[in-house]
Amino acid sequence: MTVVRQAFTRESADARRADLIEATAACLAEHGLAGTNVRAICAKAGVSPGLLRHYFGGIDDLVAATYKATSDHMDAIFAAAMVQAGSDPHARLTAYLTASFRPPVTDPELLGAWTAFWALARSDARMAAIHAESYAGYRARLGELLVACGAADADRLAIMLTAMVDGLWLELSLDAESFGAEAAVHMVERAVSALV
Repeated sequence: MTVVRQAFTRESADARRADLIEATAACLAEHGLAGTNVRAICAKAGVSPGLLRHYFGGIDDLVAATYKATSDHMDAIFAAAMVQAGSDPHARLTAYLTASFRPPVTDPELLGAWTAFWALARSDARMAAIHAESYAGYRARLGELLVACGAADADRLAIMLTAMVDGLWLELSLDAESFGAEAAVHMVERAVSALV
């Protein structure tokens, strides 16, 4: 009888980093900024604190990486919505804006993480830089979509529409029954129709 030993495999460095980022986002969503610490993150990820420090300099580096990864994920969702809308400029603009009111962006867990990121962006220069880069990218793509629709003063409209979408998303995240995702979509569509 031959005994077959299963080979021990380690997760790749990228997979470990991704696990830690996912655990950090989950801790922020569940416990907020005050309850997110090395112990909680490592417990959620099932790793030792030494592994966290191996892949990230510490919790500040990990939270910054989590903000960047979350922002990149949101960008990918908005871009995919725009692509799925086809080639009509107005449909692409509406899809880009209203993706914020559809899963996975409407996941209630996202609110805890996102509000922690916003709070840190007020006091931490690195988080502020990630915030500025993320929002500048969103507004730039939105501006391009507005120009494609023939909008004048696209840069200012992009700021206004971004604020509207953020405000509606925040209200829906805090109280999903307040007016509903479809009402938010309708409000954005009406705003776009009036402005473009």
